Amino acid sequence: MAKKLLVEPAAAPESFEQAMAELAQLVTQMEAGQLPLEASVAAYARGSELVRYCAAQLEKVESQVKVLEGDMLKPFAADGAGEGLQ
Repeated sequence: MAKKLLVEPAAAPESFEQAMAELAQLVTQMEAGQLPLEASVAAYARGSELVRYCAAQLEKVESQVKVLEGDMLKPFAADGAGEGLQ
């Protein structure tokens, strides 16, 4: 009979900051090298989920910033530096 893993799916993070904090904690635990093999695999899987969540959050924010910026932010020209700032 195959052994069943009793790993419950982890809840989605409440925020980007919470995900980053959990990810940092997982990295610290894994770098310490004290986790058993199954716990290391579970930590790696959770870390992958958190990285995907954070990347998605950053993409959302980047899209929002692009919409808010519109054409407002433009590179400074060497001869016109400071123009348009008031």
